[in-house]
Amino acid sequence: MAILTHAFSSRAVRLAAVAGVSLSLLALAGCANQSASSSVYTYGQAQQEQIVRYGTVVSVRSVVIQSDKSSGVGALGGAALGGVAGSAIGGGRGQILTSIGGALLGGLAGNAVENQVGKTQGLEITVRLDNGETRVIAQAADVALSSGQRVQVISGGGPTRVVPM
Repeated sequence: MAILTHAFSSRAVRLAAVAGVSLSLLALAGCANQSASSSVYTYGQAQQEQIVRYGTVVSVRSVVIQSDKSSGVGALGGAALGGVAGSAIGGGRGQILTSIGGALLGGLAGNAVENQVGKTQGLEITVRLDNGETRVIAQAADVALSSGQRVQVISGGGPTRVVPM
């Protein structure tokens, strides 16, 4: 009976740990929302004066925008789940080794998933301003832009945005 109670409490502790880590990771993931959209302003950018210049789109090229800040949520979550999964295999020293191996592989897999999630389809927009200068701005591909289109280039107090007129 003591062995059964020990096995149950050990399994319950593992499940509680996984649930706790998972909930923490979800909370952290919600804080890591970044946007390269021309339509999204942060709270600090609101009510800030912006400079508006007018121009014509010269070219538009599809690009991928990769988040440069890894939150570590993917690696941490993957390591936790991999470690728990690995601990269910074998016994004694073998169980310890599979736990460590599961944590390492889970961490690598979780990091790879987070990197894929951190990618956004974007546009590299070349604009010839009315004053003759040429500017290139990359932003999320959430606004349709094409060569020859008249646009506003909005900058100052944050990212530069290209928006149709």
